[in-house]
Amino acid sequence: QVQLVESGGGLVQAGGSLRLSCAARGSISSTYNMGWYRQAPGKQRELVAVFTTTGSTNYADFAKGRFTISRDNAKNTVYLQMNSLKPEDTAVYYCNARRSNAYGLDNNWGQGTQVTVSS
Repeated sequence: QVQLVESGGGLVQAGGSLRLSCAARGSISSTYNMGWYRQAPGKQRELVAVFTTTGSTNYADFAKGRFTISRDNAKNTVYLQMNSLKPEDTAVYYCNARRSNAYGLDNNWGQGTQVTVSS
């Protein structure tokens, strides 16, 4: 298990950029699939981007071409670069680390960081 702490959220004008960071206590190395999710008021939590153990990345349609997920194993940190932000991107963004173990899923969530995009 790992502890995840997100940072980098804030208030930004539409069209602006933010970079979110997810610092892990405990090594995430290459054994964890890392992801960013978001949840807006009244909506379900949704996947934003994932960086898998095999090094592949996948993005939700709304994130393609605007958001980039990356990871720095040496720093034990995952990032989400968000460009061309829109008001509909306003949500709490959560970092996730997930892997299988002998008993099932090792599924970890950060506390979330608020992103607010003004029009």
